[in-house]
Amino acid sequence: MFKHTIVRTPCSKICDGITSAPELGQPIYEKALEQHAKYIEALKSTGVDVLVLPALEEYPDSCFVEDVAVLSEKCAIITNPGAGTRNGETEYIVDAIKKFYSDDQIGYIKNPGTLEGGDVMKVGDTFYVGVSARTNEEGIKQFADFFGSYGYTVKAVPLTEVLHLKTGVNYIENNKMLVSGEFIDKPDFASYEKIIVPEEEAYGTNCIWMNGTVIVPEGYDAVKKAVEDAGYPVILVDTSEFRKIDGGLSCLSLRF
Repeated sequence: MFKHTIVRTPCSKICDGITSAPELGQPIYEKALEQHAKYIEALKSTGVDVLVLPALEEYPDSCFVEDVAVLSEKCAIITNPGAGTRNGETEYIVDAIKKFYSDDQIGYIKNPGTLEGGDVMKVGDTFYVGVSARTNEEGIKQFADFFGSYGYTVKAVPLTEVLHLKTGVNYIENNKMLVSGEFIDKPDFASYEKIIVPEEEAYGTNCIWMNGTVIVPEGYDAVKKAVEDAGYPVILVDTSEFRKIDGGLSCLSLRF
């Protein structure tokens, strides 16, 4: 069960965020703020407290706070983003993390290792970490060395099609995973009950389990129905402005 979440307010430069889908247009700042506020309300409704960090105007993608740290019950790690324009974000998350963890519980990914939290999926005491354009093998080795010292298992998952691991696979507890695209047949996840997301709703794969409830992006009816049919109550949150800069529900918070 989660007790805490950390989010960061979108900055006014959000329209300059990294995107692989320029055809969607640029985010509208005011609308992004409205969607972010509703996202916070959804998190709070699941029984967690929400620490809201101030906007970082010099970092257009900084609302995607998930990428700069990975948090667990026992320890935390500050990452080293593979996107060069995001490297400086990590120094602004450390003070927030220190509110919840002692110095000796916090590790750091160092160059030449790179790692972004969007590539990390926790399943019980196992972390699956995507080998991607943003997360390299050295970063995963450092991650595994640190979390392994706390008793966690780390498994690398090579990616071929998606930006981040959690772009295409998300664990919603009870041995169930939402999967799309390349993850439907990946042997790494053969032992899990897979909820297959149709290609036309692939973005909707990025849902988050929050204390028994699953938060689902608004506008993905097949995903909503599949999650409800699996026995979960659903909260819908519109993330359309964040999709324009390659972001989704999980990207917008640290949950622990």
